[in-house]
Amino acid sequence: MSKIQELADRVERLLLRHEELKRTNELLQQQLTAVTTERDSLRSRLGAARARIDALLERLPADLDTKGGPQ
Repeated sequence: MSKIQELADRVERLLLRHEELKRTNELLQQQLTAVTTERDSLRSRLGAARARIDALLERLPADLDTKGGPQ
């Protein structure tokens, strides 16, 4: 096989590998976007849950005082 043919074959393999890596990169970008969206959603839900817990904790002493519980 001539040097030119070897070089052409290698270039062809490199182009195929490049296309494969581009597809992999696109898939990883999609996964990253999905995970980032999920993370943001979970952060939002966590913040809302914390706010609800804080509100309940603020009410707790008042509830205990009005029912004659321990002070």
